[in-house]
Amino acid sequence: MKDLKNKREFWVRLSIIFLLIVVVTLLHYGTGTDHGNYHGIYRRLYYLPIILAGFWFGIRGGVLSSLVISVIYTPHIMIQWDHNPSLRLEQMLEILLYNIIGILTGFLSSQVNFQRLRAEKNIHSLSESYSELREKADQIVEIEDQLRQADRLTALGELSAGMAHEIRNPLGSIRGAAEILQDSFSKNHHHSEFINILISEVDRLNQVVEGFLNFARREAGQQTEFNPSEVLQEVLQLTHQQAINNRIKIHQIESLIPPAIGDATQFKQVFLNLILNAIQAIQYDGDLWIESDVSEQGSIIIKFRDSGPGVSEEYLGKLFDPFFTTKTSGSGLGLAITYRIVQSHGGKISVINSPNDGAEFKLTLKPASC
Repeated sequence: MKDLKNKREFWVRLSIIFLLIVVVTLLHYGTGTDHGNYHGIYRRLYYLPIILAGFWFGIRGGVLSSLVISVIYTPHIMIQWDHNPSLRLEQMLEILLYNIIGILTGFLSSQVNFQRLRAEKNIHSLSESYSELREKADQIVEIEDQLRQADRLTALGELSAGMAHEIRNPLGSIRGAAEILQDSFSKNHHHSEFINILISEVDRLNQVVEGFLNFARREAGQQTEFNPSEVLQEVLQLTHQQAINNRIKIHQIESLIPPAIGDATQFKQVFLNLILNAIQAIQYDGDLWIESDVSEQGSIIIKFRDSGPGVSEEYLGKLFDPFFTTKTSGSGLGLAITYRIVQSHGGKISVINSPNDGAEFKLTLKPASC
């Protein structure tokens, strides 16, 4: 389209120059020599097509137009003005000026065009450099955020490990003592209910401690590979009944994806955390979409999008922080552990609010072929 426009513009300009030369030439040859004042005006009108040609087509246009006019105008001088040698000399000098003006106009126009093209090239180069610098700056900011998150995770992980080990042993003793007391009372005894509560609460605290230990555990060992589709199917089977009980429909949009770098057991926990998180967000009667694909860069993309209420904008940046939770109950370690597992295997996880309501978690995993 652009080439067609340029071609049309070329022929329009050429036609204008040709028409001007023809009109001025006809005026010269059609006007008698007794009207000398008119001829003085006409020969100066020749400068118009020369300047236009030089301006539009550069030095070649200026030179060619001045030469064409010289060839056309010379017979008029030699034949019609032979009776006035002094005026004929002046007109011959005018022809010399035509060529000088054509050369100068074309040269200056070519220089302007050259500088314009050079400036456009520099602007394009600066624009590319700016885009590259901005991309690098965004990467640096992202890396700094990841480093800060990693520092927090490491510090809190060490603290959690120490606390978990210190708490776990007394919990075991308390549970053992409670079980001994439980054996000492019949099920109908009025103290039996309190002993069951004690054991239940100890088990709940033990699960919290186990979460602390999972969070503190360094996940990255040897880099193995797993099949995300197979692990996802196992998790969907585990959560199938809970989804039915909550009247939640799970829609799976799956493409053929390659094996990914990671441990199958750990990513089973990742998928389980994300699906349970979505079910809890929806609560009752909703939809969960799970979509897997391969990006243009070859990364494995798995998205979990629910029809829940979404996440408040002020909380979006905190969801993966340890101990942060919007639920009335919970340790706030599920998504932090998920983040740690994914990051330790070279992957990425992010969350946004979907335009169609609900939250969307996006996993980006490295293919095992890398």
